[in-house]
Amino acid sequence: MSHSITGLGSITPWSEYAEPNTGTSGGQGGFSGVLKNALSEVNQLSTGADAQIGSLMQGGAVDMNGVMVAVEKADVAFQLMMQVRNKIVSAYQDIEKMQF
Repeated sequence: MSHSITGLGSITPWSEYAEPNTGTSGGQGGFSGVLKNALSEVNQLSTGADAQIGSLMQGGAVDMNGVMVAVEKADVAFQLMMQVRNKIVSAYQDIEKMQF
């Protein structure tokens, strides 16, 4: 029994985020919109994996391979988000050290 490996289809391509910020408060454009959407997607992957684990633990009719794939997707997405966070913090610290 083999399963095909599929990509992380839920990650939105960058080109969809490239719209400029309209300057209105609460807009979804720009860098903050990209971060909000990415965090939301990571949260959805984590929530989905948690739900599948819960169903598996309660004896539900859940495919073990599907649960493992969902957990790995959530883990990879979280690790990616942590690397992005680290880069943002590093960039902030570099800017903070600049002298004008």
